[in-house]
Amino acid sequence: MNVSTRVQHVPVAVVGGGQAGLSVSWHLDKAGIDHVVLEKNRAFHTWKTERWDNFCLVTPNWQCQLPGHGYDGDDPKGFMVRDEIIAWLDRWLEKFAPPLKEGVSVARVSQLGEGFLLDTSDGLIRADQVVFAAGGYQIPVIPRAAERIPEDVVQIHSSIYRNADQLPEGKVLVVGSGQSGAQIAEDLHLAGRKVHLGLGDAPRVARRYRGKDVVEWLYDMGYYDLSVDVHPLREGVRDKTNHYVTGRDGGRDIDLRQRALEGMELHGHFVDARGDRVIFADTVASCLDEADAVSESIKSSIDGFIAKNGIEAPEEARYVPVWTPTAPRCEIDLRAEGITSIVWCIGFRTDWSWVDLPVFNGRGQPQHHRGVTSVDGAYFLGLPWLHTWGSGRFSGVARDAEHIARQILARHGEEAAASDRLVNDAAIGS
Repeated sequence: MNVSTRVQHVPVAVVGGGQAGLSVSWHLDKAGIDHVVLEKNRAFHTWKTERWDNFCLVTPNWQCQLPGHGYDGDDPKGFMVRDEIIAWLDRWLEKFAPPLKEGVSVARVSQLGEGFLLDTSDGLIRADQVVFAAGGYQIPVIPRAAERIPEDVVQIHSSIYRNADQLPEGKVLVVGSGQSGAQIAEDLHLAGRKVHLGLGDAPRVARRYRGKDVVEWLYDMGYYDLSVDVHPLREGVRDKTNHYVTGRDGGRDIDLRQRALEGMELHGHFVDARGDRVIFADTVASCLDEADAVSESIKSSIDGFIAKNGIEAPEEARYVPVWTPTAPRCEIDLRAEGITSIVWCIGFRTDWSWVDLPVFNGRGQPQHHRGVTSVDGAYFLGLPWLHTWGSGRFSGVARDAEHIARQILARHGEEAAASDRLVNDAAIGS
């Protein structure tokens, strides 16, 4: 059989059917570029299957701006909960009919001439250009030390957590205090469960300051337009953990010191597990102090912005710690303590082993400039800090998608011109 009859061809293949992949699809559709979006599960799979019952956005609704689809509710300064987010995304999908193929996984992408070959569960696809929009949170991380914890202790990752009733009766150990860890620990605490929380290096941020949501202040200050190229940390900002805060109860701070006063027991960094024993570093004080320091530094930046621009804003006293650790325990016995379950909230790792292209740095991370790689026609989209803070979020992915679509359109035009030249040359030759 001739190879050309066995291989599908499409000008552009987009891998990933989340907000990033469908955002670039929207732009490609408007530009009249034939393409296909491949999603191994279903559209918005992560939003629909990996969020707990009380999940809500930590950024205000007005920042939800996908291509052709801004926030369409009546509470722009509020925070959509999980079901509202899913409904909002589904309404967007109904507005246009993307060439989406759900249930199609991609096993390998390699170069084929000046284009690419995708080995998929739906057969081979030859694409002139390819966009990798599979996201930056692909494989849940659970430390190998977890293997040494007794089997009767239930262990789940944050992506599996749904609610307190999902876990057996008894106390719960949450490991990690990033956005998911801090919010899940609070969710369990508010449900009346006794929680032990192993802290991490995540900073925190106040929900409101001097009359406005801090996100609104940062927007006014241009922070969300700050690109990775000019950020003080440059590409190092991609390794930073997100600040913990919540949109729950209309939006408020997460003050772990207050939770400690209410009975949540805080521990330092997780170190090891040896049977029933779990060991932590003596870092409770430093974790809390450093998180608070970041929050206060953001307030200082806001103060400076207000003063420089002569903005009228109410004065507000700075945060005063309501609790200070005295003798945190660096080792606990799970069985003696009555801990029957552990929720691991230490993040995800990426797996790009299926991408057989020279587009990665020495750490195995995508190497690109604003999503454009050194391999002509290969792009990344939807990664944290791909270009700005909002690149992996509803607030900035549309802008990134438009940029990638422009690159695709420019190269597509070159390919079309080259094809026309070949046709003309053939006609002259005849």
